[in-house]
Amino acid sequence: MAKSKVGVIGLGSMGLGVAKTLVAKGFEVHACDVRPEVVQNFAKDGGVAAASPAALGAAVPIAITLVVNADQTEQVLFGPEGAVAKMAPGSIVIASATVAPEYAIDLGKRLAVKGILMIDAPVSGGAARAAKGEMTIMGSGAPEAFDKAKAVLDAIATKVYRLGDVPGPGSKVKMINQLLAGVHIAAACEAMALGIKAGVDPRTLYEVISNSAGASWMFQNRVPHILDGDYAPLSAVNIFVKDLGIVLDSAKKMPFPLPITASAHQLYLAAAAHGHGLEDDSAVVKVFQALTGIELPAKR
Repeated sequence: MAKSKVGVIGLGSMGLGVAKTLVAKGFEVHACDVRPEVVQNFAKDGGVAAASPAALGAAVPIAITLVVNADQTEQVLFGPEGAVAKMAPGSIVIASATVAPEYAIDLGKRLAVKGILMIDAPVSGGAARAAKGEMTIMGSGAPEAFDKAKAVLDAIATKVYRLGDVPGPGSKVKMINQLLAGVHIAAACEAMALGIKAGVDPRTLYEVISNSAGASWMFQNRVPHILDGDYAPLSAVNIFVKDLGIVLDSAKKMPFPLPITASAHQLYLAAAAHGHGLEDDSAVVKVFQALTGIELPAKR
C-alpha cells in the first residue's frame, strides 16, 4: 500500500520534530527549508527532499507550514517559489505559524479562492513534544479539511482542538496562550533574579518553588536553562518580541488594556536590545543582571 503523502515547510526546532514524527509513523514526508543541509540530513533519515515550496506543493495533498511568522508564511505559500501555485484544488494547508488572527482569516480567504482548504493550526508543546508527536493543536477550519487531515493531525498531536469552522479562532486562542507563556517566562526570570540578589541558592530556590504554589510549567521548563548557564535557543527572545507584539497590537484594536503583557514585552525588547535576541527566551534574566550586577550561574 502506498504511503500517505504530506509536506512540511520549515525544518526548525518544531518543524523537524513534526517531520521526523510523520516519517516514523509511516508517512511519505516531503520537506523543504531555506537551509539545504538540513533538508539533506532529513532525507537521510527517510524523508524526501523538496527543492522549494513549489516543488513540495506539487507533490503532496497536505502541506504544513511551520515557519516563524506571517512574512515567512506569505513567502513560502505565495512567493516566487511558493507552494500554492502548484497545489491541486482540494489540497490542504495546515498553517501553524503564530500570526495575528486577522492575517489567518485573510489567508484562509485567499487560499479558498485557489480552491485550497486551510486549517488555522497554531501549535504548542515545544521541540520536545513535537519530536514525540505530542503537540497541542489549536485548530479552526472547515470540517472537510479536518476530516481529510485527520490522520496527519492525530500523528503529530495528542490534543487537536476544533475551535471553529473558519480560520481565525485558532490564532486567537494561540494569542492568549502566548500572552500567558511570555508573561510566565518573564516572571520566572524576574523571580530568579530577585532570589539571586537576595542571596538564595538558585538551585535550592528552583527546587522549592517547583514544589510550591508559585510554580508554572514555564518556570519548571525554563529556569534549568538559567541554572545551567545554557542559553542555546529552543525558543528565542525574538519569538516573544514578535508574539507579545501580536497580542498587544490585536488588543489595541479592540481596545483592551494589557498592562502585564506590556511590561513583559518591554523585558523581551530590553533583552533583544542588549544583544540577546537570538538566545533562549530565558535570557530575559540577563536584563536583571545588567541592571543589578547579579552573578548568574556559569555554563556547566
